[in-house]
Amino acid sequence: MRVLTKDEFKIEKMRFFDKIVNGAIFIYPTDTIYGIGCDATNRDSVKKIRKIKNRPENPFSVIAPSVQWIEENCIINDTAKEWLEKLPGPYTLVLKLKNKNCVAPEVIPKTESIGVRMPQHWFSAVIRLIDTPIVTTSVNEAGKKFMSSIEDLDSEIKTKVDFMIDEGEKQGKPSNVIYLDKEEVMIRDRQSGAAYDQLQKV
Repeated sequence: MRVLTKDEFKIEKMRFFDKIVNGAIFIYPTDTIYGIGCDATNRDSVKKIRKIKNRPENPFSVIAPSVQWIEENCIINDTAKEWLEKLPGPYTLVLKLKNKNCVAPEVIPKTESIGVRMPQHWFSAVIRLIDTPIVTTSVNEAGKKFMSSIEDLDSEIKTKVDFMIDEGEKQGKPSNVIYLDKEEVMIRDRQSGAAYDQLQKV
Protein backbone atom coordinates (compact mmCIF):
# COMPACT_ATOMS: atom_id res chain seq x y z
CA MET A 1 0.00 0.00 0.00
CA ARG A 2 1.33 3.42 -0.95
CA VAL A 3 0.68 6.24 1.53
CA LEU A 4 0.33 9.72 0.04
CA THR A 5 -0.14 13.22 1.36
CA LYS A 6 -2.87 15.45 -0.05
CA ASP A 7 -0.27 17.35 -2.12
CA GLU A 8 1.25 14.16 -3.51
CA PHE A 9 -2.18 12.88 -4.48
CA LYS A 10 -3.06 16.12 -6.24
CA ILE A 11 0.23 16.18 -8.17
CA GLU A 12 -0.37 12.64 -9.43
CA LYS A 13 -4.17 12.82 -9.50
CA MET A 14 -4.65 11.61 -13.09
CA ARG A 15 -2.65 8.47 -12.31
CA PHE A 16 -4.81 7.76 -9.28
CA PHE A 17 -8.03 8.58 -11.14
CA ASP A 18 -7.06 5.78 -13.55
CA LYS A 19 -6.39 3.43 -10.64
CA ILE A 20 -9.81 4.17 -9.12
CA VAL A 21 -11.79 3.61 -12.33
CA ASN A 22 -9.79 0.42 -12.90
CA GLY A 23 -10.80 -1.12 -9.60
CA ALA A 24 -8.42 0.18 -6.91
CA ILE A 25 -9.35 -0.16 -3.23
CA PHE A 26 -8.22 2.92 -1.30
CA ILE A 27 -8.46 4.78 2.00
CA TYR A 28 -9.30 8.47 1.99
CA PRO A 29 -10.08 11.30 4.44
CA THR A 30 -13.47 12.99 4.77
CA ASP A 31 -14.95 15.72 6.96
CA THR A 32 -15.63 13.13 9.68
CA ILE A 33 -13.36 10.04 9.66
CA TYR A 34 -11.34 7.98 7.17
CA GLY A 35 -13.25 5.91 4.65
CA ILE A 36 -12.38 2.88 2.58
CA GLY A 37 -13.81 2.84 -0.89
CA CYS A 38 -13.77 1.99 -4.56
CA ASP A 39 -15.71 2.79 -7.72
CA ALA A 40 -19.26 1.89 -6.63
CA THR A 41 -20.10 0.66 -10.14
CA ASN A 42 -17.31 -1.96 -10.08
CA ARG A 43 -18.79 -5.23 -8.83
CA ASP A 44 -15.48 -6.99 -8.18
CA SER A 45 -14.09 -4.08 -6.16
CA VAL A 46 -17.22 -3.80 -4.03
CA LYS A 47 -17.02 -7.54 -3.33
CA LYS A 48 -13.42 -7.07 -2.16
CA ILE A 49 -14.47 -4.38 0.33
CA ARG A 50 -17.19 -6.66 1.66
CA LYS A 51 -14.54 -9.31 2.32
CA ILE A 52 -12.17 -6.78 3.91
CA LYS A 53 -14.87 -5.60 6.30
CA ASN A 54 -16.42 -9.04 6.82
CA ARG A 55 -19.74 -7.45 5.99
CA PRO A 56 -21.61 -9.81 3.65
CA GLU A 57 -25.02 -8.17 3.36
CA ASN A 58 -25.54 -4.76 5.00
CA PRO A 59 -25.75 -2.02 2.36
CA PHE A 60 -22.92 0.42 1.75
CA SER A 61 -23.34 4.15 1.29
CA VAL A 62 -21.70 6.13 -1.50
CA ILE A 63 -20.18 9.55 -1.91
CA ALA A 64 -22.12 11.07 -4.79
CA PRO A 65 -20.26 13.06 -7.45
CA SER A 66 -22.93 15.80 -7.37
CA VAL A 67 -26.39 16.78 -6.18
CA GLN A 68 -27.50 16.31 -9.79
CA TRP A 69 -26.40 12.66 -9.62
CA ILE A 70 -28.54 12.20 -6.50
CA GLU A 71 -31.54 13.84 -8.15
CA GLU A 72 -31.16 11.73 -11.29
CA ASN A 73 -30.92 8.41 -9.45
CA CYS A 74 -32.97 8.82 -6.26
CA ILE A 75 -36.58 9.71 -5.47
CA ILE A 76 -36.58 13.26 -4.13
CA ASN A 77 -39.66 14.57 -2.31
CA ASP A 78 -40.02 17.97 -0.66
CA THR A 79 -38.42 16.79 2.59
CA ALA A 80 -35.47 15.28 0.73
CA LYS A 81 -35.00 18.56 -1.16
CA GLU A 82 -34.59 20.37 2.17
CA TRP A 83 -31.89 17.93 3.23
CA LEU A 84 -30.12 18.13 -0.14
CA GLU A 85 -29.73 21.86 0.50
CA LYS A 86 -27.65 20.99 3.58
CA LEU A 87 -25.05 19.25 1.42
CA PRO A 88 -22.11 19.14 1.50
CA GLY A 89 -22.03 18.26 5.18
CA PRO A 90 -21.67 15.47 7.79
CA TYR A 91 -24.82 13.62 6.74
CA THR A 92 -25.67 10.34 5.05
CA LEU A 93 -29.09 10.67 3.38
CA VAL A 94 -30.91 7.37 2.86
CA LEU A 95 -33.17 7.70 -0.19
CA LYS A 96 -35.29 5.38 -2.29
CA LEU A 97 -33.75 4.65 -5.66
CA LYS A 98 -35.39 5.24 -9.00
CA ASN A 99 -32.36 3.89 -10.89
CA LYS A 100 -30.99 0.83 -9.15
CA ASN A 101 -28.41 0.41 -11.93
CA CYS A 102 -26.52 3.54 -10.83
CA VAL A 103 -24.32 1.37 -8.57
CA ALA A 104 -23.23 -2.26 -8.55
CA PRO A 105 -25.87 -4.56 -7.01
CA GLU A 106 -23.34 -5.57 -4.34
CA VAL A 107 -23.50 -2.02 -2.90
CA ILE A 108 -27.15 -2.33 -1.88
CA PRO A 109 -28.18 -5.99 -1.64
CA LYS A 110 -31.78 -6.68 -0.58
CA THR A 111 -32.83 -3.03 -0.50
CA GLU A 112 -34.38 -0.43 -2.79
CA SER A 113 -32.68 2.47 -0.98
CA ILE A 114 -29.18 3.91 -0.86
CA GLY A 115 -27.23 6.11 1.54
CA VAL A 116 -25.58 9.09 -0.17
CA ARG A 117 -22.93 11.48 1.18
CA MET A 118 -21.25 14.66 -0.01
CA PRO A 119 -18.59 15.53 2.59
CA GLN A 120 -17.59 19.12 3.31
CA HIS A 121 -14.05 18.22 2.30
CA TRP A 122 -11.62 18.68 -0.59
CA PHE A 123 -11.95 15.00 -1.53
CA SER A 124 -15.53 15.64 -2.70
CA ALA A 125 -14.07 17.70 -5.55
CA VAL A 126 -11.96 14.68 -6.55
CA ILE A 127 -15.07 12.52 -6.81
CA ARG A 128 -16.80 15.23 -8.81
CA LEU A 129 -13.93 15.13 -11.32
CA ILE A 130 -13.99 11.34 -11.55
CA ASP A 131 -17.77 11.63 -12.01
CA THR A 132 -18.65 8.28 -10.47
CA PRO A 133 -20.04 7.31 -7.05
CA ILE A 134 -17.51 5.98 -4.55
CA VAL A 135 -18.26 3.44 -1.82
CA THR A 136 -17.89 5.07 1.59
CA THR A 137 -17.62 2.98 4.73
CA SER A 138 -15.46 3.17 7.83
CA VAL A 139 -12.02 1.55 7.77
CA ASN A 140 -12.56 -1.40 10.08
CA GLU A 141 -13.96 -4.88 10.20
CA ALA A 142 -17.63 -4.97 11.11
CA GLY A 143 -18.04 -4.47 14.85
CA LYS A 144 -14.57 -3.04 15.44
CA LYS A 145 -13.46 0.56 16.10
CA PHE A 146 -13.26 2.86 13.09
CA MET A 147 -9.94 4.30 11.96
CA SER A 148 -9.10 7.92 12.85
CA SER A 149 -5.36 7.89 11.94
CA ILE A 150 -2.90 5.70 10.05
CA GLU A 151 -1.71 4.30 13.38
CA ASP A 152 -5.17 2.72 13.79
CA LEU A 153 -5.01 0.88 10.47
CA ASP A 154 -5.43 -2.86 10.91
CA SER A 155 -2.45 -4.75 9.47
CA GLU A 156 -4.76 -7.19 7.69
CA ILE A 157 -6.63 -4.38 5.94
CA LYS A 158 -3.37 -2.67 5.01
CA THR A 159 -2.29 -5.60 2.84
CA LYS A 160 -5.53 -5.43 0.83
CA VAL A 161 -5.54 -1.72 -0.03
CA ASP A 162 -3.85 -0.16 -3.08
CA PHE A 163 -3.22 3.31 -1.65
CA MET A 164 -4.10 5.69 1.16
CA ILE A 165 -4.31 9.47 1.41
CA ASP A 166 -3.00 10.40 4.86
CA GLU A 167 -4.34 13.63 6.36
CA GLY A 168 -3.23 13.03 9.94
CA GLU A 169 -5.56 12.29 12.80
CA LYS A 170 -9.27 12.87 12.21
CA GLN A 171 -11.25 14.13 15.19
CA GLY A 172 -14.75 13.43 13.90
CA LYS A 173 -17.27 10.62 14.26
CA PRO A 174 -19.22 8.81 11.54
CA SER A 175 -21.80 10.97 9.78
CA ASN A 176 -25.37 11.20 11.05
CA VAL A 177 -27.73 8.98 9.05
CA ILE A 178 -30.96 10.63 7.88
CA TYR A 179 -33.53 8.09 6.76
CA LEU A 180 -35.67 9.76 4.10
CA ASP A 181 -37.04 6.52 2.65
CA LYS A 182 -39.64 6.11 5.40
CA GLU A 183 -42.98 7.78 6.16
CA GLU A 184 -41.34 9.83 8.90
CA VAL A 185 -37.80 11.16 8.91
CA MET A 186 -35.61 9.07 11.19
CA ILE A 187 -32.23 10.33 12.33
CA ARG A 188 -29.49 8.09 13.64
CA ASP A 189 -27.35 10.53 15.59
CA ARG A 190 -23.85 9.08 15.37
CA GLN A 191 -22.21 12.47 16.01
CA SER A 192 -23.30 12.32 19.66
CA GLY A 193 -22.53 8.64 19.94
CA ALA A 194 -26.19 7.76 20.45
CA ALA A 195 -26.90 4.09 19.90
CA TYR A 196 -30.57 4.62 19.10
CA ASP A 197 -32.65 6.27 16.41
CA GLN A 198 -34.60 9.46 16.99
CA LEU A 199 -37.74 10.39 15.07
CA GLN A 200 -37.87 13.89 13.72
CA LYS A 201 -41.26 15.40 12.90
CA VAL A 202 -41.53 16.98 9.45
